[in-house]
Amino acid sequence: MRPLWTGSELAEAMNGRPFGALPEEVSGISIDSRTLQPGDAFFAIAGDQFDGHDFATAAVKAGAAVLVVAEGKLPSLGRLTSTPKIVVPDVLEALGKLGIAARARTRAKIIAVTGSNGKTSTKEALRHVLAPSGQVHAADKSFNNHWGVPLTLARMPADVDFGVFEIGMNHPGEIRPLVKMVRPHVAIITMIGAAHLGFFRDLDEIAEAKAEIFEGLEVEGVALINGDDARFPLLANLARSKGHGNIKSFGEGAEADIRIRDAELFGDRSEIAVSVNGRDVLATVGAPGRHIVQNVLAVLGAVDAVGADLEKGAQALASLQAEQGRGRRHRLALPDGPALLIDESFNANPASMEAALALLGATQVPAGGRRIAVLGDMLELGDRAPELHAGLAPAVAAARVDAVFLGGAQMRGLLDTLPADLPKTHAETAEDLKPLVLEAVRPGDIVMVKSSKGIGFAKIVDAMLAQFSSAKADETAA
Repeated sequence: MRPLWTGSELAEAMNGRPFGALPEEVSGISIDSRTLQPGDAFFAIAGDQFDGHDFATAAVKAGAAVLVVAEGKLPSLGRLTSTPKIVVPDVLEALGKLGIAARARTRAKIIAVTGSNGKTSTKEALRHVLAPSGQVHAADKSFNNHWGVPLTLARMPADVDFGVFEIGMNHPGEIRPLVKMVRPHVAIITMIGAAHLGFFRDLDEIAEAKAEIFEGLEVEGVALINGDDARFPLLANLARSKGHGNIKSFGEGAEADIRIRDAELFGDRSEIAVSVNGRDVLATVGAPGRHIVQNVLAVLGAVDAVGADLEKGAQALASLQAEQGRGRRHRLALPDGPALLIDESFNANPASMEAALALLGATQVPAGGRRIAVLGDMLELGDRAPELHAGLAPAVAAARVDAVFLGGAQMRGLLDTLPADLPKTHAETAEDLKPLVLEAVRPGDIVMVKSSKGIGFAKIVDAMLAQFSSAKADETAA
């Protein structure tokens, strides 16, 4: 079996200076000594908070085959004489060069995903449905930034059949250099929403930043754009302006190339009939929610675009499950009976908050149970934050929520907008809100937790799992 890299290939790709006898085999790429596996190359990246060179000794103890270090740091690593090194001017730039080399050597079909919501869920669904058609490479986590994308590229074996990459941003100009490394054959924009609105003038400017993904799309590549999005015409024009004519839309509209013909949404799954470029496909989607169905349309369009087996991909959707923090369900073992936790704590913006509330509303509640929404601040919304938080009230009402727990300063805007007769509780922090939620939950309740990651509502999820000795429940069992 061919190794991921040889030491000499690493040095050549990064134009690095070998220091010591380089290994014949390098089995992986690591930037974290805590998760490094024996045989990995350790890249000592200097980040905002930590400098990887400070953890070089730990990487060696963990079994690093070679260290990639900055020229200026070499004197301080003199004690590590037994471990070979590749010396470069800048370690992060070297990782980028290695990522570019990894892309150049593969014949895999490459798919890149961006959008205001659904990037990681779409990436994971693509990994899932492409697997029956060949070997798939994708990041295990949401590695979608200036180090995550080149790291995922550098970890891609030469002989994979498909590569799936998530590309994120919160400022203009961040997608451009990353997509030029990835060079996808298919570029997906899931949707345009108010995520990171504090860094942009309006949604049009967000769309323009997302459209940077088309600048790295291969010449004969496919641009997959949400046809239901109000900014579809703008995105399609931006794709054409970058030289791409193969534009496909997905959505519910009659003109969409990948179109929902029929859909029945349940609290634990969705049953869908889809037309994929004129070809009818039936599927059960194991992860529930209309927003998941929307992502699945893009997934099926991408499967078709790269020539994978569409029927096998559609069948694989039945075993698709929501990701941790993105709708994953847990059964809570309360003393007098079970409750259900829907963990949406990874992140939030207005569109994803509304989607999560809709999912809560679609989930069947046992007799005597309640729908409980635990909602935290949505960050990076700028001057429109008060308006956008208060604007969630109709979604709360539509979800038929029985009680609301709110956390954070911005959620006071929603608190003041909700009906007076709706039981509601507010606290300034997740830590303050946590005991109130734990005390309130009863058998039969459906509890959905949603906030921006920085608010720390994952602590509430962790506390519920710990206190109620939960076991992960798949969507059907829940």
